[in-house]
Amino acid sequence: MNKDEMWVLNSESYKAPSSRFSSLLASKDRDFLLSPTENQVSLSLSLALTLIVQNKRNSDPIWSDYECVLRREIVKVSDLDGKVVGIYFSANWYPPCRKFTPILAGVYEQLKGRGCGFEVVFVSSDEDCDAFASYRSSMPWLAIPFSDLESKKGLNRRFEIEDIPCLIILQPVSTDNEEDEILRDGVELIYRYGVRAFPFTKQRLEELEKEEREKHENQTITNLLTNHNRNFLLGHGHPVPKQVDVGSLVGKTVGLYFSAQWCLPCLKFTPKLISIYHKIKEMLVEEKENEDFEIVFVSSDSEQVGFDSYFGTMPWLALPFGDPTVRSLTKYFDVQRVPCLVILGPDGKTLTKQGRNLINLYQEKAYPFTKAQLEFLEKLKDEEAKGLPLSEYHAGHRHELTLVSEGTGGGPFICCECDEQGFGWAYQCIDCGYEVHTNCVKAVNRGSAG
Repeated sequence: MNKDEMWVLNSESYKAPSSRFSSLLASKDRDFLLSPTENQVSLSLSLALTLIVQNKRNSDPIWSDYECVLRREIVKVSDLDGKVVGIYFSANWYPPCRKFTPILAGVYEQLKGRGCGFEVVFVSSDEDCDAFASYRSSMPWLAIPFSDLESKKGLNRRFEIEDIPCLIILQPVSTDNEEDEILRDGVELIYRYGVRAFPFTKQRLEELEKEEREKHENQTITNLLTNHNRNFLLGHGHPVPKQVDVGSLVGKTVGLYFSAQWCLPCLKFTPKLISIYHKIKEMLVEEKENEDFEIVFVSSDSEQVGFDSYFGTMPWLALPFGDPTVRSLTKYFDVQRVPCLVILGPDGKTLTKQGRNLINLYQEKAYPFTKAQLEFLEKLKDEEAKGLPLSEYHAGHRHELTLVSEGTGGGPFICCECDEQGFGWAYQCIDCGYEVHTNCVKAVNRGSAG
């Protein structure tokens, strides 16, 4: 019996009791889940399960000896009754899953340490048992056995899982509106609120949203960028960076640039942002406007040397490497991917979290990123689109591309030519979804289209 097969017990060995989660997490052959301690004594467990299956029918006394081992290494599905349960769909091979798992583990450990009734059940999309075992060794929670393909497929169908990581949150008591009680955005909630999201009820989330609204209404550049140990940002200086008072940013339009040296899209976008930054600065000088624009680098780098090297290429300010404000800002603005550019107005309030997209669409014309300016630019785009061909052949794609807008099948996209975000007008392939910015199209004649 190999380590995967040892979990396959015949239907006479276990009879699943009725419980809140049995219909979801148990099967006709299994009423248990794997505990995180199983990796440590898998040989004992394998032996125990083998002997139990062989000897239970004739009441061999050895059953009671090995039952102790079994009980230590598995958890009955019925033991989850009364708990909030997160069903975690994930896989070792997918980077976003590997990024989220340690974050979820941190929240899980904190909640368990406080005695909160919370449990997580891992549903693997790994390609083989070794990958499953390796990935599960980093998880402090329960799991569906890798060999139970039917249960895993059933859970994916039941919750219509289209993307991973995905965390489905189930409440301990079912209601008449059970579908309404299922939370399907557990990943987002963990990223956004961490342990504060528990117990993930509608009432709790409404409280958090209210707190968040009040926080945003009262936010200032000072309370965003300072903490009790620091009231300055880093500027450029030799041999050490100079300190720039956060108060000097009051009254300015400020971009918070969440980025990292290890991120390839960041390395691609940063030179473009530097160019736009200088153009905005020059524009304000030429127009002699009594206003200013600044950017603050919020680093996701994991090492000081990487931070120093990357910040050295930038003409703006930065939060110090490893400063706790970096983490609080990332959570506060719900930044899940980098690069991300959040724009704050002169009053310190958030104008938009879509700064990167707006820079790609409108370059320096996006400044000052106000609603009025963006509405004006959208109207200009609509007027420009009237002069564009309804279809084009692009040198980088073999099919004909059709001009679309948000109202005619368009929407947010990643340009297949420049790999940057886009929104609104675009050229789109109806056959395969290929999409490019209108200004990224390299038009070719039909006969020479590649």
